Formats: sequence, structure tokens, C-alpha cells
Amino acid sequence: MTRWTFVDTTRALAVGSLLALIALGLAWELWLAPLRPGGSWWALKVLPLALPLAGLLKQRMYTYRWVSLLVWLYFTEGVVRATSDPDGFSAALAALEVLLCLLLFTACALHVRWRLKNAPPAATAAEAQG
Repeated sequence: MTRWTFVDTTRALAVGSLLALIALGLAWELWLAPLRPGGSWWALKVLPLALPLAGLLKQRMYTYRWVSLLVWLYFTEGVVRATSDPDGFSAALAALEVLLCLLLFTACALHVRWRLKNAPPAATAAEAQG
């Protein structure tokens, strides 16, 4: 029997918030509040979010690091649309996107920090170089 650790928790939060961002982006642009009736090509904006999923599941440190940078693009979109969209429902979806981005960033940052803090000295030196 394995023990649930902080690393497992941060991985679950990161993967869960990433999947929620993908689902939100698709639902938003295809059904809930698309820019054009019947759906929008803007749904393709979630494709870059699908790329890191395997790396997060495999706990690749590099993936956690670059996802914590990628998420700020979606955060910016959410802030802009939350503050400028005249449709209240779309603004609420944008606010949800902002919250999911903050959760994803926090989970990734804590995951990297915790793993580096608790890694053996040799592993820490190897992670710092690559």
C-alpha cells in the first residue's frame, strides 16, 4: 500500500486543472458562449494545453516548469475577457478560466519546489543543469 504524498496531491491538482481548462475552453467556444453562433474556430486554442498532459502524468520536471509559463497566456486571455466582455455569462466563464489558471500555476510551482527540496543532492544538481 502506498502513501498519498504532497507530490501526488500537486500532480493531481495540476492534471485536474489542466483537464478542466481544456474542457472549459472547448465547451466555451463550441457550445456555451462561442464568438459566432454554432461554434468558433477559437476552440483550437486548447490544443497547446493538450501537449503537456503526458509529461504531467509521468511527473517530468521540465513539463511542470514550462506549463507554469504557458498558463499565463490563458490567464491573460481570461482577465481580458472577464473585464471587457459585455456578456455576463462569458465574463463568468473567463473568471473561471482565471481561477483554473491560478490553480494550475500554483500546483506546478509547488510540485517543482517540493520535488527539488526533497530530492537527493545528486538529483538536485542534475535537475538544475537539465
